Amino acid sequence: MQLISATKGSLVARLEIGKPHVNSRGTIHGAVSASLVDWSGGLAIATHGLEKTGASIDIHVTYIGTASVGDTIEVESTANKVGRSIAFTTVRIKNVTTGNLVATASHTKYIQQIQKKELETADK
Repeated sequence: MQLISATKGSLVARLEIGKPHVNSRGTIHGAVSASLVDWSGGLAIATHGLEKTGASIDIHVTYIGTASVGDTIEVESTANKVGRSIAFTTVRIKNVTTGNLVATASHTKYIQQIQKKELETADK
């Protein structure tokens, strides 16, 4: 992964698809896309100052297109809301090589315990 940018609430990264990323048809495996949603959603939440980003409670991925070995994909993740107990993100995965959308996703994480622990540590 190559991190392109990270600002409060958003993250952009790129990955060149290799053999470990594809299924038996030679296209990006759905599990790779889902893992990228989990990873990038957590990092988008982290841009709000959280060192740890909690536990996933929902990941929904809509598979729209594909990418093959040698293609570069771009992952754009946005933390739409980081509340006291739950954070909501959206993710878009685009095939930069073809210009086609690979997947869109929503990712929800439980973060309340993480924030409480950080506050307790800060008070000491």
